[in-house]
Amino acid sequence: MSEKKRISVATLVMGVGTGASRIAGLVRDMVVAGMFGAGFGTDAFFMAFTIPNLLRRFFAEGSLTAAFVPTFSQVQYRQGTEEARRVADICWTLLILVMAAVTLLGILAAPVIVQMIGAGFGAVPGKIELTVFLTRLMFPYIFFVSLLALIAGILNVLGHYFWPSFSTTLLNICIILGAIFLAPLFPVRPVAALAVGVLLGGLLQLIVQFPVLRRKGFRLRFNVEFSHPVVRKIATLMVPGLAGVAIYQINVVVSRLLASFLREGSVSYLYYGQRLFELPQGIFIVSLAQAVLPAMSRQAADKDDEGVKDSLRFSLKLIVLVSLPAAAGLMVCAIPVYSLFFMRGEFVYQDVVQTALALCAYAPGLLFVGMSRVLAPTFFALQDTRTPVWAAFWTLLANALLGLLLMRPLGHVGLALALTLASFCNCVLLIWLLRKKIGSLGLSAVGVTLLRILPATLIMALAAFGILLAVDWQSHGAVVEKGLALTAAVAGGGIIYVGVGLLCGVKELRDGLTMIRRKCVR
Repeated sequence: MSEKKRISVATLVMGVGTGASRIAGLVRDMVVAGMFGAGFGTDAFFMAFTIPNLLRRFFAEGSLTAAFVPTFSQVQYRQGTEEARRVADICWTLLILVMAAVTLLGILAAPVIVQMIGAGFGAVPGKIELTVFLTRLMFPYIFFVSLLALIAGILNVLGHYFWPSFSTTLLNICIILGAIFLAPLFPVRPVAALAVGVLLGGLLQLIVQFPVLRRKGFRLRFNVEFSHPVVRKIATLMVPGLAGVAIYQINVVVSRLLASFLREGSVSYLYYGQRLFELPQGIFIVSLAQAVLPAMSRQAADKDDEGVKDSLRFSLKLIVLVSLPAAAGLMVCAIPVYSLFFMRGEFVYQDVVQTALALCAYAPGLLFVGMSRVLAPTFFALQDTRTPVWAAFWTLLANALLGLLLMRPLGHVGLALALTLASFCNCVLLIWLLRKKIGSLGLSAVGVTLLRILPATLIMALAAFGILLAVDWQSHGAVVEKGLALTAAVAGGGIIYVGVGLLCGVKELRDGLTMIRRKCVR
């Protein structure tokens, strides 16, 4: 199987698994919005969840994946399965010890951490205290998902992608069940039920991975050979990788810190807006980034620089193919989606409008975030985790400065727009740094694909907008009418996009449809 086909199939498989998770996540956010609205309790919960979620991306999805997958892939490829098992056992043991210490330290230091990232909450009596309580309750989540990330990395290298990507669905289901059934057990702090759901979901995500891992021939055991050269290499690569991911995630923390000084509900508006923004990002972009890393690692191990560049170009074309129409669709459908799925209970039309504005400011960044998520693994595949740190550092500065400039005139929308502009800077800087490292990337082909997709995206957006004008999205109820209009806009817009794209000669679109048709026939 060619590397392009491997990447496409892996992206498709992970996209299906992640898609199920994101749909469950949408239902979760609907339940949370309906039961708790956008205000005191949700602001505290979302801010508290920022900390374990931040560390999850530090240790789990970010630096661990960036350092472990390329190195483990080379061990499996060059030294065989037995040595790969040994390395996995050592990494498993070391990660348990490190994350246990991090979890304990986080629980003890929760008041200091919350004071640092949610200083604006101090103006509202009881808000800081509630945030500290929720932070402590959810902190063990980072322990479970860090171990999950290690297992997911092993399975991805072994060619299994679906179950690790699907397992997040279990987290969302646990949060939903917690909100519905556990909230009555916390009459004073009902939002604590969501934190319990997070904790149970993280544990369940980890447990369900072990049967798949055993079927692949891996039974993780304790091994304290921490001086193993491969493990030292992974640790060495993780340090700069950790800094790079930390800087990227600090952007989110900075946005929420600044939002804590704005009017009540601003943190929630940004959270709900970012959640829908992450829907296409999680289904496709993250899946593609995870799929391309093992492929590029194999090519880098063979010193095949042209193969790495070819995989990069192919992945960037796929990013453009999906993220451009997705961004346009999010902007056009922002108010309809929040009106249909969120406007009930404590979540009123004013909340719909404010959240939709945040989403519209986030949406253009989908293209730049997507390209960055593919560009960074290229450095990782080349076992260079240092260079992206500098790009991430400048991105952090840009986001902080732009946020301070834009939050006063535009409120929470200015903070969302600042993150979009910072993502653009990060993308451009990564391209420039990668060209300096490996020479010309041949990105003119990606530009041609972009130009061919633009007409299809514009016509799709206009058609969807016209369909959505037929409904009054300010009114409560009318679920069937709203649902039919939104479905018609999404389906009709998708058909128009594909049709116009084929007429404009977008080869990747034609190849993708051919691959899906063959899979369906099989």
